Amino acid sequence: MYSTVSHSAAAVIEQPEATPAPSTGRQYLTFRLVGMEYALDFSRVQELRPYKSLERFASAGEIVNGVAAARGVIMPIVDMRIAFGQRAPLLETATDVIILKLSSCVMGMVVDGVSDVVTLSAQQIRPIPGLNAGAGQAADYLLGLAEVDGRRLILVDIDMLMSIRKNTEGARHAA
Repeated sequence: MYSTVSHSAAAVIEQPEATPAPSTGRQYLTFRLVGMEYALDFSRVQELRPYKSLERFASAGEIVNGVAAARGVIMPIVDMRIAFGQRAPLLETATDVIILKLSSCVMGMVVDGVSDVVTLSAQQIRPIPGLNAGAGQAADYLLGLAEVDGRRLILVDIDMLMSIRKNTEGARHAA
């Protein structure tokens, strides 16, 4: 298992070979986005790539950053820096694309940077204060909070997050 993901490594970083995870926890990939640190289920990650290494051949709207090809798979690229931060994205050397294997498709997610892989037990995950889970809110994709080595992580259900879309009135709904 890796402790840190680095750009000095190979351009493509894939899941480690069958390293058994402790039976009391689940592995999460942590990433930075607009000054906060998030985590998603590592089993949803197909590979990691530096943003500049993707072959992009079409551009689209503001949040959908275009279409790219990776290992022969054509996929949409979603710029989460715009979706979460509402700021013009800066292309930095640490900008990464997390290529996700979702239940409905393969897609890329642009983030400020990937941090590492952590193992969390159910006891380490707390509910988010003030969030009424399961009430059909736009934030249903938030699973909880966890602390690891003094870092606060926001856990997200990446399938649910990527199924959210904006309608013309600006409200968010599941697709």
